[in-house]
Amino acid sequence: MKFKNINKFVQEKNEKKLMFTAGPASLLKENILSLNSCFGRGDNEYLIKEKFVLNKILKLSGQENIARMQGSGSLALEIMAINFLYGKVLIVDTGYYSDRLFYLSSCAKKNFKNIKKINKIHWSQIDKFSEKYDWIFACSTETSCGLKIPIKNLYKLKRRCKARLMLDATASIGLEKNHELSDVLGFSSCKGLFGLTGACFVAFSTKPKNEINSFYMNIYSHLNKKMTGPYHIIYSLYDVLKNHNDFVESVKINKKIFLKKMDQFLSQPLDNQPNLCTHVNKDIKAKNNKVILYEPRNNIGGSVVCHIGEVHLGRKAKGKIIESLRI
Repeated sequence: MKFKNINKFVQEKNEKKLMFTAGPASLLKENILSLNSCFGRGDNEYLIKEKFVLNKILKLSGQENIARMQGSGSLALEIMAINFLYGKVLIVDTGYYSDRLFYLSSCAKKNFKNIKKINKIHWSQIDKFSEKYDWIFACSTETSCGLKIPIKNLYKLKRRCKARLMLDATASIGLEKNHELSDVLGFSSCKGLFGLTGACFVAFSTKPKNEINSFYMNIYSHLNKKMTGPYHIIYSLYDVLKNHNDFVESVKINKKIFLKKMDQFLSQPLDNQPNLCTHVNKDIKAKNNKVILYEPRNNIGGSVVCHIGEVHLGRKAKGKIIESLRI
């Protein structure tokens, strides 16, 4: 494939599938053009680009350290739970993905013995809660129901509980503000970072205290790069992160247009609306078989529509993709 045809190639691919899913987003030419042969040791060209990518992601996370690894966001979350959590842990209940946080924490408690107690609190009750805990573990953007808990609110909870804050930032990194208010966060490459699938990251400012009797699940194995890393995924992010703000703007444009069109069906107030997705109290259908709708892993009724299907258009996005939905 000649480079001069890359724009046409990407356009054709994105016209064949109209994506309303939570990630990966539409295909970007930057994902493709950045790819190259690579190796994680002795390949200076790759190492320079990896350093650039990780520094960009660190800036988005607001943290001091970052580990990259092959795997989904769930791998990052499990490694966080095992390496960092101890004592009393409070899970903020937002839905399906917070249930996963509870499960991962329970597994860490059973297998590694550092956690003493795990409790839940519904997200609507956090403003008045102040009991002492060691850790707060929360999903700041819950795609299963199109809910955002502002990270500032979780930070206030952390302060009242005299705890540390751990975030599932899979659906918020790159798209929402204030990740620097957390102490540890995990996320993947393919949502708000707009990379290909297959890499995940743990960013943190507080050091892990737990001693872990495992090679792969020990975060230091990944920090010290003791196994093959997600080299090609890192490459896929290199050119994307140079112009990340342009791609984020396409998400915001689509979100704004969709909110205006569906304002009478919104299930969440505006303060709890994430940029990535919207839940509406209405069944939305596709007008044709090109449309790929998001299917949440739980069923709460209505529809969740995600807004990264025009990311390839950047600031030129106009929400035209929404016309392919039967509303």
